[in-house]
Amino acid sequence: MSLTTPQYDRTALTSGIVHFGVGGFHRAHQAMYLDRLMNAGHALEWAITGIGVLPADARMKQVMDKQDCLYTLTVKNPDGSRDSRVIGSIIEYLYAPEDPEAVIEKMASAPIRIVSLTVTEGGYNFHHLTGEFNAENPDVIHDLKPGAAPRTVFGLVTEALARRRARGLEPFTVMSCDNIQGNGDVARKMFAAFATLKNPEMGAWITGHVPFPNSMVDRITPATADSDRSAIAEEFGSNDEWPVVCEPFEQWVLEDHFSLGRPPFDQAGVQLVRDVEPYELMKLRLLNASHQGMCYFGYLAGYRYAHEAARDPIIAQFLLDYMDKEASPTLHPVPGVDLEAYKHTLIERFSNEHVRDTLARLCAESSDRIPKWLLPVIRENLEQGGDIHRSAAIVASWARYAEGVDEQGHPIDVVDRLKEPLMAAAAMQYDDPLAFVSNPDIFGALKTDKRFAAAYTQALHDLHSGGARAALEHLTLPAK
Repeated sequence: MSLTTPQYDRTALTSGIVHFGVGGFHRAHQAMYLDRLMNAGHALEWAITGIGVLPADARMKQVMDKQDCLYTLTVKNPDGSRDSRVIGSIIEYLYAPEDPEAVIEKMASAPIRIVSLTVTEGGYNFHHLTGEFNAENPDVIHDLKPGAAPRTVFGLVTEALARRRARGLEPFTVMSCDNIQGNGDVARKMFAAFATLKNPEMGAWITGHVPFPNSMVDRITPATADSDRSAIAEEFGSNDEWPVVCEPFEQWVLEDHFSLGRPPFDQAGVQLVRDVEPYELMKLRLLNASHQGMCYFGYLAGYRYAHEAARDPIIAQFLLDYMDKEASPTLHPVPGVDLEAYKHTLIERFSNEHVRDTLARLCAESSDRIPKWLLPVIRENLEQGGDIHRSAAIVASWARYAEGVDEQGHPIDVVDRLKEPLMAAAAMQYDDPLAFVSNPDIFGALKTDKRFAAAYTQALHDLHSGGARAALEHLTLPAK
């Protein structure tokens, strides 16, 4: 069996985009769209220079250097078939801790017209409740010192913009591709806040001159497993150390707001719109929040993969009820989208057994996810007098998961930047049912809302007394 390879001359490519956060999602999404354009003879001046900032990115640097930045993308279809191709749109990878100056100069050079980001929800360094920039971050404190070699994406990008300004070059566009509502607006606020701390004039200039388009991105991309590497080797005889696997569904909705042009994204299937908000709310509150609604209940009940949980009728019905009764009332009209069909498509996507997305991946970093995806649904419904029982139960399932042991007595490896305080709070909730939601930095004043407290404590009681399935049975409406 042959492997589809780039149909363009990679030696003719030049970088027009610098991207921070070259993980699986970026390589299954933005880099894929660009490769699609390049295969059609377009966007040859828009190749990607990848940037790693975190210690864990050192491994990606090694692999990308070894493989000339090439990798295999495999789409796993529901019928078990697989479509694989080699992606060639990334042509360079720089590791900032080794040479921050090279990263800064790359962005400060005239050919770079877009700097894009998939740095995860936690990478924007803002307080979950206030939304303000966290100036107490040790790396930020370091970067604010005069003459310091930047460690953060904020320090690197701000210095590059300052050099472009000094050289009379127009600023590049900063394009966020992370799962945050108003991701471009958030990015503008955070970068301007850092720059203002460094130099108030520079902060004002960034606010007034640098475009930060909002976007919505969607493609389920599980972590690469050894079995994925073995499959590539067996099918194609290719030794790819870091291939990417994904589902067939893809979506990218993007505001068309760029300072120095952009690739013809619309020719690759990207939806270019004036207002992303209806699409992003749909995705965050239906898909992302439903992932949270499925992962903790599913893991506690003994499932380990998303498709196993999604195929459980009571979990699937719970998710549909959450989407219909709690999430949908908080959404705006979404042009061109049949929401009812979209909801059922989500259950089908979650049920794709060949993707083998793990529940552990979906359960990770909950303190960065729940406040952005689910708590806004709860707060809006509380304000509007809407139902919050299922949303509160999802929070309760997270609290039960954070106890660190499932219903079979097996230990749970809780992965979260706030692991210690979360697990400490969860350990107290048998004596104090509201202990877990007492952290105002995560939950604000929800603990003091009588409706939320009642729904949450009932769900937690059901989880403790009867387990995940009993809690779901208490909540699930009769099948329609």
